[in-house]
Amino acid sequence: MKHTNKKILGRGIKYLAFALPLTLIGPSVLFTAFNNQDHPFYIPVLIVGIIALIAAIILMFLGIKTIVKSIFD
Repeated sequence: MKHTNKKILGRGIKYLAFALPLTLIGPSVLFTAFNNQDHPFYIPVLIVGIIALIAAIILMFLGIKTIVKSIFD
């Protein structure tokens, strides 16, 4: 009978822990950027928001993939 690899499970949970703040920060930054389109820092703030959202999606994908790998391998 196979058991869960706790080291790999911990790594997957770390990925999800880093993704959680990004899922909250990304939309907030993006919303702020769209509300201040006439501000000179519109483009840099928009880019930071988009990068935060993409990083959150990637980290969530890697976290779930790693957790499933730790359970079923």
